Amino acid sequence: MKPVAEEITLEGHIIDSYALPRVWDRIMDSGGGFDLLEIRVGKTKEETSYARMKVFADSQVQMDALLESLSELGAVITSPNDARAEPAPRDGALPDDFYSTTNMPTQIRLGGQWLDVTNTEMDLAVVVNAESTNAEMIPMSEVKKGDRVVVGHDGIRVQTLARSRDKEIFSFMNADVSSERPKRLVIAQIAREMQETRARGGKILFVGGPAIVHSGAAPALAKLIRNGYVQVLFGGNAIAVHDCEAAIFGTSLGVALTTGQPVEGGHRHHMRAINRIRRAGSLSEAVKQGILTSGIMYEAIRAEIDMVLAGSVRDDGPLPDVVTDMMEVQRKMRAAVRGVELALMVSTMLHSIATGNMLPAWVKTVAVDINPAVVTKLADRGTFQALGLVTDAELFLRELAEELDVS
Repeated sequence: MKPVAEEITLEGHIIDSYALPRVWDRIMDSGGGFDLLEIRVGKTKEETSYARMKVFADSQVQMDALLESLSELGAVITSPNDARAEPAPRDGALPDDFYSTTNMPTQIRLGGQWLDVTNTEMDLAVVVNAESTNAEMIPMSEVKKGDRVVVGHDGIRVQTLARSRDKEIFSFMNADVSSERPKRLVIAQIAREMQETRARGGKILFVGGPAIVHSGAAPALAKLIRNGYVQVLFGGNAIAVHDCEAAIFGTSLGVALTTGQPVEGGHRHHMRAINRIRRAGSLSEAVKQGILTSGIMYEAIRAEIDMVLAGSVRDDGPLPDVVTDMMEVQRKMRAAVRGVELALMVSTMLHSIATGNMLPAWVKTVAVDINPAVVTKLADRGTFQALGLVTDAELFLRELAEELDVS
């Protein structure tokens, strides 16, 4: 018998979500062991299940690592203790044993009561307010010296999501990646989800890369924005620059979008477009002055949607609207994703991964890219709920606009 033991419980849709067999796998993979002490299986779609087991490890270090891993799947230590909190040692730093969050619904026990932790996001810390009446997930960089940070494993409960029994593309854990999906059928279902989200007043997030403009898909995205199917837009300097180039010069990367042929001197067009916007002062001023009269940026500004353009070290210009302070970008993105119900990520690996890290697990997410590795990496980095669709940006957006019947 291994010398270190802890008792854990799991409760909820632990069968539907495959949480229970995954817990057993992680225990065995870590070199630990377990005894199943009690199990109760729900017999209806609504009834939850319950399991209680004793977990064994060779050392306390091994047990601590195992419990941290199991907590991600919803395991709760059966000790009667409340969650423990220690003061942050300085601004932007945490106690050594801080609890690192998942993107699943989370609760902590304080004063014998379970409290919901707000602002769900993976890889953050849980900070309890001074009166111990609420707790929220906060980025490490925003923690202040003396903030009460949750540490250890006691009094923490992660709620697993149930696998949907509906025959729809967003069924839980159905996020496999394939280039052989029946794309028209999948796109039609995505369109229906967008219609339902808009009808109930939900927010739709679109994350896009410059390939949308290069491939000629910008008019389709502009139609989606104009018809109210996008409430939040994330991108970088490149998508905005080349969208402006297309609107002003009719080219992208110096290639005419109507003929597909390079234009003499076209390699300068994106720099000339940047200069025109910078002389105007901003994208919104360029719209007011009649410099921008079409395109993604034009429609986003006219619709007054939330837009965050994040800079990078390789940016030309950049445009005045691009935020180059990365901490400020994170703050703006976190504020904008509040209330998002559906996220579409098209042809942008880094922005998709960054956004996926900020989304709670219950946000329905679609990742579209011609490269299968892009959508695979998104799931590998924790956004397990993402549906991967391997296809061209222009095909996807054109078909989506047709399904939504936008003019």
